[in-house]
Amino acid sequence: MIAKTNRIAFQGDFGANSDMACRDMFPSMEPLPCATFEDAFVALESGEADLAMIPIENTIAGRVADIHYLLPESRLHIVGEYFMPIRFQLMVLPGVSKDEVRTVHSHIHALGQCRKIIRHNGWKAVVAGDTAGAAKLISERGDRTMAALAPRLAADLYGLDIIAENVEDTENNVTRFVILSRDENWISRTSPEEMIVTTFVFNVRNIPAALYKALGGFATNGINMTKLESYQLGGKFVATQFYADIQGHPNDSNVRRALEELRFFSEKVRILGVYKGHPMRGDL
Repeated sequence: MIAKTNRIAFQGDFGANSDMACRDMFPSMEPLPCATFEDAFVALESGEADLAMIPIENTIAGRVADIHYLLPESRLHIVGEYFMPIRFQLMVLPGVSKDEVRTVHSHIHALGQCRKIIRHNGWKAVVAGDTAGAAKLISERGDRTMAALAPRLAADLYGLDIIAENVEDTENNVTRFVILSRDENWISRTSPEEMIVTTFVFNVRNIPAALYKALGGFATNGINMTKLESYQLGGKFVATQFYADIQGHPNDSNVRRALEELRFFSEKVRILGVYKGHPMRGDL
């Protein structure tokens, strides 16, 4: 049995949005920074961390593609979700003015979510591994022409000045994170009104209209499917896996019937998690 560490893994440096999500959701746990998503998965699988906080989609940038490949291939399970409004601050070395800035560094998604201020000022956008890593780079380089787009926490951690606040292009900028665990740990329903989310992946049989038939049970049983993504396996256009979120618990009679129909028309179905929906889910 793997000993508990009270650590939660995330991708990025201290001060990244994922770090903030860890601190918001699990204030008593120690955030564990990892260079890549794969490193965060390995940290959890190996027992270096007890949980992992992983971004899976953003209202502006769309899905985080790496996760849709890593998660089904792992032995990990989704045990919760967290929705976090994303706010980017423009930060520089102490005393630097906006007129001195020539390049802006951040994660590719952050740069894409702050296009207006970059274009308006004629700055060059430079892709970094993550938002907080960009802030750390500015601090270490000491170059007065460099700025970073990062969460407010990063400015505090790396001694930078914020010269423009909340510079994202739209206020409706929210990232959905999933909390991963080595243990399956399905949540139990406590009331009929409780928002339960079930996430699963499946591969349909190679027969005509298989996808239509596989999903028909969700429609006839009145189940709300909030997400359906497809992606190719092994670099082949004929091998497709689907990722789906539904509202409901596998033990609910209507969900049970729909899943039975799905399995009939599928080669493989794997439930990745059954967990409580975040309160913001109904607002987006």
